[in-house]
Amino acid sequence: MNISKTLRGRAATAVSLTAVLALGATACGDDGSDSGTEGSGKGEITFWDNNGGPRTAIWTEIIKDFEKKNPDIEVTYVPIPIADVQSKYDTAIAGGGLPDVGGVGTAYLASMVSQEALEPVNDRLDGSPLKGKLVEGMVESVRAAAGRGDDLYSVPTSANNGALWYRTDLFEKAGLDAPTTWPKFYEAADKLTDAKNNKFGYTIRGGAGSIAQALDAIYGQTGITEFWDGDTTTLNDPKNVAALEKYAALFKKTTPSADVNNDFTKMVAQWDSGTIGMLSHNLGSYQDHVKALGEDKFAGIPAPIGEGGTRVQVSNPVDGLGLFRSSKNKNAAWKFIEFAASHESNSKWNESAGAIPANTEAAKDPWIGETEPTALAAKALTDGSTKIVDLPYYLPDWNNISKADNEPEFQKLLFGKVTAKAFLDKMAEELNAAQKEWKELGNG
Repeated sequence: MNISKTLRGRAATAVSLTAVLALGATACGDDGSDSGTEGSGKGEITFWDNNGGPRTAIWTEIIKDFEKKNPDIEVTYVPIPIADVQSKYDTAIAGGGLPDVGGVGTAYLASMVSQEALEPVNDRLDGSPLKGKLVEGMVESVRAAAGRGDDLYSVPTSANNGALWYRTDLFEKAGLDAPTTWPKFYEAADKLTDAKNNKFGYTIRGGAGSIAQALDAIYGQTGITEFWDGDTTTLNDPKNVAALEKYAALFKKTTPSADVNNDFTKMVAQWDSGTIGMLSHNLGSYQDHVKALGEDKFAGIPAPIGEGGTRVQVSNPVDGLGLFRSSKNKNAAWKFIEFAASHESNSKWNESAGAIPANTEAAKDPWIGETEPTALAAKALTDGSTKIVDLPYYLPDWNNISKADNEPEFQKLLFGKVTAKAFLDKMAEELNAAQKEWKELGNG
């Protein structure tokens, strides 16, 4: 989540230096064992952005607005790269240096809650202008992800949604229909591939973040709508195994071989600069595509519809802002959270990111309908046409299981060193054990 000590008139070169210093110091926070204090509501607070770099410009603008309205509060901004955010938080929890406020996604919320790093915000929200002005579905997602009953450990700010981006110019030239169904997706992947001339139908995510994309593809194809059958995951259901076999077989056949190491930044850059037909990514890359291709050469649609006529997709993490227990100035930190989640700021941030606002007033702003992929995603999530498979973000081990523990295994799958069944069986065994442990601790 590079830093500016304050964002008033500081040169860009100072940003990186301050970030380095702030990450190496205890700043305004401490570790999770400190209960902190309410503070005066004035002075300095530290904010960690959990997607530093891509979202630095918009946070800089929002912080300037906040400091103008609250001249007695100074915000130190620390941008943490999205790939490093959980490890940065874990390191700070163990050794000190947590911020006052930080961006927290539901994918790793449970881990932070289990380490007692975050302060419940129920009471603050009840007495806030934000009460009743947050999308209830997002609030419930955050609440469920924490796994602590009714306690809310983050104020939701946005939700993303997966999109299948496709090159309309290439599809038209090849005489292909839009990839609105999985059969049409596979047909296009094959027909748009001319490997000898470095043209491919699809780019598959083989590096960081590969598991979530693969889960979206397999559940989307099979139409299975529940992640659990009792206390046993449906992940390695034979239908899912067959779907993963088909999806993984795209690698090097209709995708570039370099995809095996691609995280989202490399994958998006590759699609924007080349002649690849389709890309699975979320709404956040829309502006990158516009800059690279213009608005006339591509389109984005929600996940393809399965053969049964239903669109099924896995749940996307809800992003939010967490208040850290160790903060020495919780009053000032809460003012910042309220401001960032308010109508104007929340709308501004989500329009920049191409995401769906958590503020109900922001969700009604005109720009939602003006950006077709965002409008389609919002419609798909609200009109009942999409079935959501809720991933178990509440499991403290979820992020490790779905990332560090199995992303290397997914690369082995792409290379043919493990089978789809072996891959899913391993991951399912780990998830079943994590679910059992979670329930033995009195949850669920």
